[in-house]
Amino acid sequence: MSTEVFRDAWGIPHLRASSAHELAFAQGRNAATDRAWQIEVERHRSQGTTAAFLGADAVGWDRFARQSRLDDTARRCFRSLDAETAAWVESYVDGVNAGLAEGALRAPEFASTGLAPGEWQPWTPLGIWLATHILFAGFPTKLWREEVARRLGDDAITLFATDGPGTSGSNGWLVTGERTATGAPLIAGDPHRFIEDPGVYQQIRLACPEFDVIGLAVPGIPGIAHFGHTNSVAWAITNAMADYQDLYRERLRRSTDGAGDVKVVEALGPDGWRPATAHTETIEVAGGDPVEVEVIETERGPVIIGGPGDEMVVSLRCPTRVYEELGFGALPALLRARTVDDVDRAVDQWVEPVNVVQAADTAGGLLHRVAGRVPLRHRDNGLRVVPAWEPGHAWRGVHEPMPRADVSGVAVMANQRGLAAPLGVEFAPPYRADRIKQLLDGSKSWSAPDMAAVHTDTHLASARPLLGMLSGLDGLSPQGERLRDQLLRWDRRMEADSTDATVYAAVRTEVVRRLAAHPDLAALTEPVADPSYPGVFLPWLALTPRVGFALATLLTTDLLPGIDRPAAVRAAVEAVAAASDTPTMPWGDVHRLTPWQAVESAPPGGWPGLPGDHDCVLSTSSVPGVTDRCARGPAARYVWDLARREDSLWVVPLGASGVPGDAHHHDQMPLWLRGGLVPVTTEWNHLTKENHDPRDPRDR
Repeated sequence: MSTEVFRDAWGIPHLRASSAHELAFAQGRNAATDRAWQIEVERHRSQGTTAAFLGADAVGWDRFARQSRLDDTARRCFRSLDAETAAWVESYVDGVNAGLAEGALRAPEFASTGLAPGEWQPWTPLGIWLATHILFAGFPTKLWREEVARRLGDDAITLFATDGPGTSGSNGWLVTGERTATGAPLIAGDPHRFIEDPGVYQQIRLACPEFDVIGLAVPGIPGIAHFGHTNSVAWAITNAMADYQDLYRERLRRSTDGAGDVKVVEALGPDGWRPATAHTETIEVAGGDPVEVEVIETERGPVIIGGPGDEMVVSLRCPTRVYEELGFGALPALLRARTVDDVDRAVDQWVEPVNVVQAADTAGGLLHRVAGRVPLRHRDNGLRVVPAWEPGHAWRGVHEPMPRADVSGVAVMANQRGLAAPLGVEFAPPYRADRIKQLLDGSKSWSAPDMAAVHTDTHLASARPLLGMLSGLDGLSPQGERLRDQLLRWDRRMEADSTDATVYAAVRTEVVRRLAAHPDLAALTEPVADPSYPGVFLPWLALTPRVGFALATLLTTDLLPGIDRPAAVRAAVEAVAAASDTPTMPWGDVHRLTPWQAVESAPPGGWPGLPGDHDCVLSTSSVPGVTDRCARGPAARYVWDLARREDSLWVVPLGASGVPGDAHHHDQMPLWLRGGLVPVTTEWNHLTKENHDPRDPRDR
């Protein structure tokens, strides 16, 4: 069998080859032709070279990528792969290199930025994975907690503990056969990430004599890591919200080496001053002067803040760098999985990010577990920046075995404190998980199409504390009373056509801003102005977003007795009621999608408005108190049917193609907006075959 490329009606690629390695080549080539700009941007992000074509605004990321040693870690992890997995990854890279020139000709961003496609190395996919997920667990939150403890006291260190603006989350649920119309399980959900254009997930099918898998791939990465269906077994993940990256406060000094004439960097550890590695790298900047970066690594890890002579110096310790493993051996193993036991063994290899995994097979097997590597260490390591020179903060092995649970009826994962509770500090509030469970308990005959109603539920349970405080207010102005009564009648649904939702969001914004401006919290406005903190960490250090995401807690906590919460709510209501532009627009008119793009552009008419909100099952996140625009939401939706794979459904927010102007660039957007799903096509004779052979040099 020669390598073949087919497309369905939505332009989704279906690849078929005579071997797993031929198929990996075809997948790499397809990523290059369909997503050339996207994967080249990601390659440069992993190397810390984006400023060379994106300009000075990209220097902050490039500095962090260099200092955290992403590319070097990728090389080390690649060298640790078993020979078979390494060869499989290399086949993928060969395919990317074979298709990049063609893909670059199709993508106008290359010409507009002057970027020329480069040569991928065998470890490049590992570097892309690291760059995509290095901030996934939100280690900069420890910088924030340190500031909270320093300014408000240790008792307040978890005051703002919730999934906030810098984290990534997901919904996922498994419905067993006794609750479905077919008697076979369903797995459904939606990963929540920053919405990117092109999208971070690519719908794809990979088939060869060994396996035939549909799923959501990450462009630039071989295989199907997170969401897949092999016909006999299906799996999905959510962020476990585990804490597995540590920050150490370092003391650095320069001293002469043995010859007495070369300055070397030393770091103070539990055993005294020890040598650190140090070298200088240069970041090229389009339209600007080159920037030199000193890259230092102590025995704890790479230094990401400060250097010798600075008061604040912080290093980062990650499992991938410590163990020189990323878990890529799980990827080909998942493709070959036939049962939940196969999935279970495959994800045993996983390192980071740490995920909650659900799986079901056609033989009745079920799986609900955590996968990844979480170090064992002092409790303070998980909470804050710990002193490198004090004993007791070293890692001492890993959590084993990882938590798992039996499945009965339904199992819900929505980043809540639950299965992974022993492994983390900050979890999502239970609103999404509780609502999904409530909805699923409403039927015992679920089908794949029915799941759209769960995906798109807009009930906002987190409004309860604010509305409860609102209901207790008296002595309001007539306008304030009318607004209060309007909100108390509201059905608490953040629907796109709801003006009540817009009014609620306006009141919430005013409450958040008033709390953030209160003198008891005023000191927490200072971290973002501290020049010690690199810009890449500032989203985690901004007070107003922190207040916005933790509002339910801040309205009910006893830890801030100096803040008159009812007075803040009263003032917010009166301010909104008195405004000449009191909100009358539908929520979708202000809650508009704002995807991330390396080179900004918008479709004709602009980006669409959205239903939903951060704590809805339809988690389209704005930043309360800052903006109603949405940058994070469902980066895909899926329903895996174990009765008949061809009855499975999926959708992405944009489309299958990463090429502007292509018919399939944004063609799934209308479906995604209204909660629709694209049918999974599995019959080859229902697909359209492309005319070229990806292995044929004449077609390169």
